[in-house]
Amino acid sequence: MSTPRPFKVLGLQQIAIGGVDKNKLRHLWVELLGVPVTGNFRSERENVDEDICTLGQGAHAVEVDLMQPLDPEKKPAVHATPLNHIGLWVDDLPVAVQWLESQGLRFAPGGIRRGAAGHDICFVHPKGNDQFPFGGEGVLIELVQAPAEVIAALA
Repeated sequence: MSTPRPFKVLGLQQIAIGGVDKNKLRHLWVELLGVPVTGNFRSERENVDEDICTLGQGAHAVEVDLMQPLDPEKKPAVHATPLNHIGLWVDDLPVAVQWLESQGLRFAPGGIRRGAAGHDICFVHPKGNDQFPFGGEGVLIELVQAPAEVIAALA
């Protein structure tokens, strides 16, 4: 690396699991495993109907997002890959995105925006291209702006 990294990855924020039928995911994660549902998110733009479940508490809480597409024929196809993405807490999302992009990391379209849980987010594209040769090596990675209390607890 040419310059020091100006941000920190603080911990795992979420795992997102997609399927055609969210009820099957709920049966496993909520009914059988007992992970509580703590919220819901629905977005036409993101083509998702999502149940937000939570493991742990406070800064150590990890979301388990159970997702199904609103329309299986449209993109993004949240059901096409069973483990859709992982989310990482970062201490300074705009600085992280700017620096990582300058290092050749490819981001998915959409830029920094508000995510399902209310935090600012952006996605690292699973694959590089000619302009940005590095990607998530087949994994979609969500970078999530950590709120102040998470930064204090995990830094």
